[in-house]
Amino acid sequence: MKILIIGPSWVGDMVMSQCLYTSLKQRYPQAEIDVLAPAWCRPILERMPEVHRALEMPIGHGEFNLKGRYRIGRSLREHGYDQAYILPNSAKSALIPFFARIPVRTGWKGESRYGLLTDLRGNKRDFGLMIERYCALAYPKANMTGSAALPLLPKPALTVDSHNQASAMKRLALNSDRPVIGLCPGAEFGPAKRWPDAYFAQVAQRMIEQGKQVWLFGSAKDQPVTAAIKQALPAELQAFCHDLAGQTSLIEAVDLLAACHTVVSNDSGLMHVSAAVGCRVVAIYGSTSPDYTPPLAEQVAIVYTDIECRPCFKRECPYGHLKCLKDLPADRVIQAIDDLTTPKTD
Repeated sequence: MKILIIGPSWVGDMVMSQCLYTSLKQRYPQAEIDVLAPAWCRPILERMPEVHRALEMPIGHGEFNLKGRYRIGRSLREHGYDQAYILPNSAKSALIPFFARIPVRTGWKGESRYGLLTDLRGNKRDFGLMIERYCALAYPKANMTGSAALPLLPKPALTVDSHNQASAMKRLALNSDRPVIGLCPGAEFGPAKRWPDAYFAQVAQRMIEQGKQVWLFGSAKDQPVTAAIKQALPAELQAFCHDLAGQTSLIEAVDLLAACHTVVSNDSGLMHVSAAVGCRVVAIYGSTSPDYTPPLAEQVAIVYTDIECRPCFKRECPYGHLKCLKDLPADRVIQAIDDLTTPKTD
C-alpha cells in the first residue's frame, strides 16, 4: 500500500502528525508513507521511522497557485498512491491529491471540500485532542464515533542522533557538566503565547543558583528575547547561560533539546519537539489551551492562570493587558520544575 500525506505547516503540528503515521503502520505494516510538506519539515520527517520519504512542497503556506498545484499533482500520478490523507483543513490542500488521481482521499470536512475528498469526515468535534483527530483518520469512518472509539494513542517519538548532538555541542562549546535546563521563550503564533522574558530570567537565575545550566532555544527572531533573558542575570551567572537562538538548525535543536534534563516552554513547536525526544516538560499556556494540543511527554507539568478571559486563542491580547501571562509568576514555574525533578517518596 502506498500512502501520501499532505502534512501541516507548523512545527508542533508536524510533530503531532507522527501519531497518524504510527497508527497507519500499525494497521498496514508494509505501507510506504510519503509526506508532502514544506522544505523545513524534511529534517523532522527524517527523524520519524514511519515515514518512507519526505516530499518538498514548493508552494508557500497560504498561497493558492492552482497551476502549481496541478503540476505537482500530475507529477505524483506515476507513484501510484492508493490513498491520501489531507491534514490541513483548507480546500486548496486537497487539490494536489485530487490532481494526482489518488482513488481514496481522506480528511476532515474543513472548508468546502466536497468532491475533492472521497472519504470526508464530519464529526471532528467528537475528538477533543488534535492527535485524536489525526489518528481517527487512520480507521474506517463508520468505526470512529468519538474519542472513546480510538485504540490507545501512540505518542510522537523523534529519533535522536547522538553523533549530531555531540557535533553541535562541540561547535557551540556546550558541555553536560551541569544538568541542563532548556528554556524556549518564543512562540511564532504571537505575543499572547509568550510568557514575559523577565519571568524566564527569574527561572534561569534560580536554576543556575541550584547548580544547573541553562540553554536558551529559539529562531533568529527570538534573539532579542533570549539576549534580554541572559543580560538580566547577574554577571557571575551568565557563564552558565548559553544563548542558542538563531545559532542552530531545527534538527540541531531537536538533538540538543534531547540533552536537556527539563525544558520550560511556551505553547510552541519546540514544546512538542521537547516532548517527542523524551524531555520532562513544563508547558506555559497563555491565550491557548492544553485541552487541544498538550505536550505529549511522559513527565509533564502544565501551568496557566484561571482568569475568566482565557483561553481566547488570540494572537494578541484583545484587552491589551496580557494578564493570562503576566499574572503567572516565575515561582509557579520553578515549583513545577522542582515537582518534576524531585524523586517522589511513598
